[in-house]
Amino acid sequence: MTPTGEFRPHRIAVLALDGLLPFELGIPHRIFGRPRDARGRRLYEVVTCSVRPPGPVETDADFAVHVAHGPEALATADTVIVPASYELGPVHDEGRLTDDLAAALARVRPGTRLASICTGVYVLAAAGYLDGRPATTHWGHAEHLQRLFPRIRVDADVLFVDDGDVLTSAGVAAGIDLCLHMVRRDFGTAVANEVARSTVVPPHRDGGQAQYIHRPVPDPQLATTAAARAWALTRLHEPIQLRDMAGQEAMSVRTFTRRFREEVGVSPGQWLTRQRVERARHLLESTGLSMDQVAREAGFGTAQSMRQHLQQTLGVTPTAYRRTFRAGADTRP
Repeated sequence: MTPTGEFRPHRIAVLALDGLLPFELGIPHRIFGRPRDARGRRLYEVVTCSVRPPGPVETDADFAVHVAHGPEALATADTVIVPASYELGPVHDEGRLTDDLAAALARVRPGTRLASICTGVYVLAAAGYLDGRPATTHWGHAEHLQRLFPRIRVDADVLFVDDGDVLTSAGVAAGIDLCLHMVRRDFGTAVANEVARSTVVPPHRDGGQAQYIHRPVPDPQLATTAAARAWALTRLHEPIQLRDMAGQEAMSVRTFTRRFREEVGVSPGQWLTRQRVERARHLLESTGLSMDQVAREAGFGTAQSMRQHLQQTLGVTPTAYRRTFRAGADTRP
């Protein structure tokens, strides 16, 4: 909504650079092009722009894409997203912006939310947006990114990093995770889950990209932890001990913990907390349960414990979260 109460969709500008990956360019349009409010109005407006006047932009494939907007579109955006490119030149090699890229980014208004997919993070880093902040990228580029930009706190294990007004994602499909997270942050889990269903992807993936780093393939005949995770999801409201989960797979706690981290990318305790936070979010949005009831249903036990976990994970209290998202899809980010 505008200050006068007039409806206006959140405007997203996707910056297409030469050498871009078509798949990643399409992610923001697919994810942000789906959400609608109860009256059928699009909650986002997505435009693609270039650092040059409208025209062709080369991809890493055997075709170019015609971009209908020049850099002036960046000045009207509420969010700017930079997908990956394989032809960043001095941005990737030396950590400095080209003249046309610097001029384009100078059009971005203060307070605009910024996001990158995969190696698009180099653009945000070279522009100084990530100095002193956490960020991620594809695990294969993380070490180089850290060397080139030592002031950034690079985390190569996560699928995305949300640092408020600047968000970064790991490689390729992690851009889907990031964009769904942004929808969830803007309009709540119900809207994000509906987008995920229509896109035929999970609303959120467990763990981080550590699980995708090349390592010897485990013997497929060995037991996995999938059954234990499924068992736990039906009992989030109950106390769940690590030995209980290990018992579902007939493993020792030590073996189960190691196998769980290999498969999911995080510890069983971290995974359980994430599931309980998501359960609490859903209940806060979709029910009128009291804070104590939500805490019990989500498995936190007490409202104070739930408050601490939501504050740590989401940066808001349960009361503030409910106030934001119970109003419905017309609530502005």
